[in-house]
Amino acid sequence: MRTQSTATTQYQSIRTVLDLFRQRYPQCELRMREVLPVDPFGPLRAGSIDIGILWLPVREPDLVVGPVLHREDLVLAVAAGHPLAGRHEVELEDLGDHPVVHPEGPIPDYVWEAHTPSTTPAGRPIRRGLGIGTLEEAFRAIADGGVVSPIGSDAASTRQRGDIVFLPITDGPVLHYAPVWRSGGETPLIRAFVQAAAEARTRPPSSPGSHAGASRTGGASDIGA
Repeated sequence: MRTQSTATTQYQSIRTVLDLFRQRYPQCELRMREVLPVDPFGPLRAGSIDIGILWLPVREPDLVVGPVLHREDLVLAVAAGHPLAGRHEVELEDLGDHPVVHPEGPIPDYVWEAHTPSTTPAGRPIRRGLGIGTLEEAFRAIADGGVVSPIGSDAASTRQRGDIVFLPITDGPVLHYAPVWRSGGETPLIRAFVQAAAEARTRPPSSPGSHAGASRTGGASDIGA
């Protein structure tokens, strides 16, 4: 089974789900792939993955959303020389004073709004600056100092670098991730994965281990994250 996620560091956060599914279906090889945040639904609709672990909301008539698997705080990424860099924390209202990156891709506006709001709590517009297609492009643009951006704390924790500072957002949104699949492409393996996800939410995380791959044939599946 092929699964995919918008953040590679989510692997550890959904590890209990993967382990439980593998225990029940050892003949099924899981293959983790990365989803570009600017095109969260494209791989699902193209059939290149079976399940996507995507941030919510997802309001697409051709897609089904499962139980929440993971929650992630957002931090603000700014250049080391940026005026905000000396702060210990920021508020969403601060985004009204600085342009933010915006995605160049087919991501719906309502999905991006959950990540980077278009207005501050006081109603001021948050200006869109440089367009980006990948997380690495976002980091390069942020390091240049022309834009700032909310970034998932998981991604920030694995990308500590001298030219970017990550600041807690005291009133920032929290991203909720859930399995998503095509309504017309549900299979017994997909139902089994979603069942494992529902049960794993009440179980403690397991110890770290290695990744595994999978294909859709011969009892295999791809997961996108």
